[in-house]
Amino acid sequence: MVAQQARAATPTAIPLQTVDDVWAALRCGYGFPGDLEAFETDLQRALEGTTEADIKAVATVIVDYRGRIRLHQEPGFDTAVQEGIALTARLKRDASSR
Repeated sequence: MVAQQARAATPTAIPLQTVDDVWAALRCGYGFPGDLEAFETDLQRALEGTTEADIKAVATVIVDYRGRIRLHQEPGFDTAVQEGIALTARLKRDASSR
């Protein structure tokens, strides 16, 4: 029973096998704020600067955003981000009070 509960608490990884999968995930809100627009801009820039024989720049953009989506899916991600924000705010306060 405990194993079933643990499995249910872990989010199912969304498929990220195609560019359309990445776009769909970003449209659903996975990734960071602004990632959908940034992905489209970065992908367009990579496509414009790439030859038919060498599409490394395009692959790099896709892999980068796929990683951002997977990071966003990690359990505890939101908590870690909030802790980082709180730490940054505390460090800024400490630095300005010196």
